[in-house]
Amino acid sequence: MTVMETTGTRTDSCAVPPQFGRRPEGQDSYTISEVVALTGLTAHTLRWYERIGLMPHIDRSHTGQRRYSNRDLDWLALVGKLRLTGMPVADMVRYAELVREGDHTYGDRFELLKATREDVLARIAELQDTLAVLDRKIGFYADAGRALASERS
Repeated sequence: MTVMETTGTRTDSCAVPPQFGRRPEGQDSYTISEVVALTGLTAHTLRWYERIGLMPHIDRSHTGQRRYSNRDLDWLALVGKLRLTGMPVADMVRYAELVREGDHTYGDRFELLKATREDVLARIAELQDTLAVLDRKIGFYADAGRALASERS
């Protein structure tokens, strides 16, 4: 059972559209090594996500092997996007807990994602300022290089 399935409520789509090469619903049982190949995550990371509560309800086969679904892949895509935002792992785990708790946590989820968005916007602004400095320096050295070349001619 996935994080998204534990609530028994309507769920939103995760972070990305379905990926090519995935199996149709009902036939979407992936081993941990297949998920590693599809996501680029390590088996250690997948097990750690399960241990810390980011993915606590991974289905198991009768022999105890993990079986991931397309919904699990969607969740992993969202977790990957949250990681890229710089969201702390504790906040990601809290978000997963809120999802599992159900629809009555929409407000808390909204606030958590809104705060993360504000952090991302601040980082983007900082990177844009940094890019402007680099562009000025590049322009300076391009002009200086042309001036030196014309003096030598």
